Amino acid sequence: MILRRLTQSLKEQNWTAIVIEFVLLVIGVFLGIQVGNWNQEREQRNMSVAFSARLREDLRREQWVEQMVIEYNRQVRKNAEHTLAALDGRQSLSDEQFLISAYRATQYLYSNSNRSTYDELVSTGTMDLIADVRLRKIANDAFTTPLYGQITERAQNSEYRKLFRETVSFDVQNALSARCGDRPARALDYTALKYVLDYPCTLGLPATSIRDAASALRAQPRLLPALQLRHADLGTAITDLTRDLARKALVP
Repeated sequence: MILRRLTQSLKEQNWTAIVIEFVLLVIGVFLGIQVGNWNQEREQRNMSVAFSARLREDLRREQWVEQMVIEYNRQVRKNAEHTLAALDGRQSLSDEQFLISAYRATQYLYSNSNRSTYDELVSTGTMDLIADVRLRKIANDAFTTPLYGQITERAQNSEYRKLFRETVSFDVQNALSARCGDRPARALDYTALKYVLDYPCTLGLPATSIRDAASALRAQPRLLPALQLRHADLGTAITDLTRDLARKALVP
């Protein structure tokens, strides 16, 4: 409508009206641009708040996972200590308890990372939406660290784990896995972490099967040195994970 009036004024050479209409046109364009900018800024703020909240929640879960991995490895190491003490005569264990402790000393925990929000921000190039610089740094540290992978790889490839799996009969290993294996905890349930691996269990196998498996394991000449290395690696893993968690334990 302003353009139509401006055109009419030009035809009539009504310069006062032309100036007024032109000023109104410029103001209208300016206000339209400003409203667009305000809407865009409001949308950016809303996205920033939403993504920051999602990222904080993911990091809370990630920190719980790391605490679970720490507690799990402590339980594995405790069972390694029981097995070492039984092998060198410092502790007396029944054949069944020896097998359970020896089996649990082989275990490692793998858990999927809670990184969907982080990956979305990285893939879309919108990490700057996270205005909290410290939160952004924690996310980068949490989701790019190679620590989990390194610890898992050492556990998977440990000589002790291979010796155990080569030596103990499959029926005993099946019973150990089914009756004495991991008990997953519900996410963010810190009270359940101490029972993820270390809980009372029995194998439900004939005494002869248990005795034969324990005897075969004790007779392995490389078992003791391999388990000592496994025990040392677990100590390193726990220390590294604890330090890593302390650096990231902020999520406001």
